[in-house]
Amino acid sequence: MAPTIGPTLGGWITFNYSWRWIFFINLPVGVVTWFLVRHFVEDPPYLRRVKAAGVKLDYIGIALLALGIGALQILLDKGQEDDWFGSRFITTLVVIATVCLVSLVIWEWFQKAPIIDVRMFKNFNFASASLMMFTLGILLFSGLVLMPQFLQTLVGYTSELAGLALSAGGLVLLIEMPIMGQLTTKVQARYLIAFGWLALSIAMFYSTRRIDLQISFSAVTWLRIAQVIGLGFLFVPITLVAYIGISPEKNNAVAGIVNFMRNMGSSVGTSLVTTLIARRSQFHQARLVQNVRVDNPNFLDSVNGLTQHLANSGVGRHEAQTQAYARIYQSLQAHSASLAYIDTFMVLAVGGAIMFWLAFLLKKNDPGGGGVRIAE
Repeated sequence: MAPTIGPTLGGWITFNYSWRWIFFINLPVGVVTWFLVRHFVEDPPYLRRVKAAGVKLDYIGIALLALGIGALQILLDKGQEDDWFGSRFITTLVVIATVCLVSLVIWEWFQKAPIIDVRMFKNFNFASASLMMFTLGILLFSGLVLMPQFLQTLVGYTSELAGLALSAGGLVLLIEMPIMGQLTTKVQARYLIAFGWLALSIAMFYSTRRIDLQISFSAVTWLRIAQVIGLGFLFVPITLVAYIGISPEKNNAVAGIVNFMRNMGSSVGTSLVTTLIARRSQFHQARLVQNVRVDNPNFLDSVNGLTQHLANSGVGRHEAQTQAYARIYQSLQAHSASLAYIDTFMVLAVGGAIMFWLAFLLKKNDPGGGGVRIAE
């Protein structure tokens, strides 16, 4: 629910107070979480045995993980802003991230008590579930970035109104999640996952047909509902199949890696769509500007008509013509950006379609047996 509620609450806070409160509001939540963990979360027996045995913490693994992921996060956040490999800073971060993460995999492979058990990726279901959760993070946060950005920059919505348009999706997930809990005990997880990816892919493709500069508030609301319907069929079943074939002692490791993959997917997704929007906007602008020529009668008619309209409104003739050119260029930029959003949603639709076919390669599970045993 948090990623869905976030845009609505964040938009309201930003519009009525300040964007700085987006960070301040985490303080009381963090304090309450710390209190609850301290008083109610206990280590399972096998972790107590490990602790009692005096197993040393993998400090080298932690250091490689922190440096590698830290560099990766920064380059994903700053890459488009600094022109990616055109920046020495970004190139340095790429080298650091690559070296640290490759070294992490090699180091952890030979450790008896690794901070990340990379050997679990030999399990096809776990590796596939991790990839799916990574892709889910991309599609989930891409939609959360694209829709508010489109509405605020091109349609003229306030942050509060844009967040409100996305709020209905949260209600859909609220209804779906309890239903999914029941379905996982009756239907194989891979079928639920396949349906979820299919629904998400269709929704992203539908977005390419529905997104335009004249879209209404109700159309945006229904579009967002369509985009989140598939999500409810993915979160729980993907997590479920990740445990198939994994020993109970590694449950914590499974949960940690799966959530880590989703978080990384969100970072990659945000960077991906930001880059795609910028690059495809430039591409479409270069194509559209070919029609903005003095030998194009339609362009000249538009300029002359808009100039005359502004002149009739009391603007000087020269200034009216300058404003006419500026408004036409502004419209061209808006349409270029709109086409870039369509291209980006198409990329997301293709990603969902690929995951749909991968779902059928997952091992069967026994729904009646709690969803973790492989069906005979």
